[in-house]
Amino acid sequence: MAPTSTAPESGTITLEVNGTAVAFARPGTVALLDLLRNDLGLNGAKYGCGLGQCGACTVLVDGVPARACILPLAVARGRRVTTLEGLASAPGLHPVQQAFVDAQAAQCGYCLNGMILTTVALLARNPSPGEAEIRRELSGNLCRCGTHVEILKAVRRAAELMGSSGDAGADAGRRP
Repeated sequence: MAPTSTAPESGTITLEVNGTAVAFARPGTVALLDLLRNDLGLNGAKYGCGLGQCGACTVLVDGVPARACILPLAVARGRRVTTLEGLASAPGLHPVQQAFVDAQAAQCGYCLNGMILTTVALLARNPSPGEAEIRRELSGNLCRCGTHVEILKAVRRAAELMGSSGDAGADAGRRP
């Protein structure tokens, strides 16, 4: 069933996705990832392991990384969800997305959704993280291609870009 933006009815779960209020008349046990991909057509979050362990499905819920493949829709009720598609604003990419492009931090790209959103949350919390903190934060996101060096470089570059733009990643990494 397609989402609606009308007033919530009984049994309807309403949340904000990328700045837009959406309502779903679905069981609260349905995984958020299914609704994002199937009902809203937001394909940045990937289905990876289905167990919340690989990070491919990461979204930000109220600015905090969450695994959408295991997050029931009921838990997201009334909360702000930001997907990879919700980061960019006209005319360009979010600084973290741009940093990953600049550092050529992708081969297959399957892990990038989780890497980027986790980085956005990290930099919102700490605009100048050290190497150990970056590694710790990203340790729950698996990269099967082995671009770890480029990913670390991208996070450091993102910190530089966000520091120079004055954007500390407030409001789940969204730019004004």
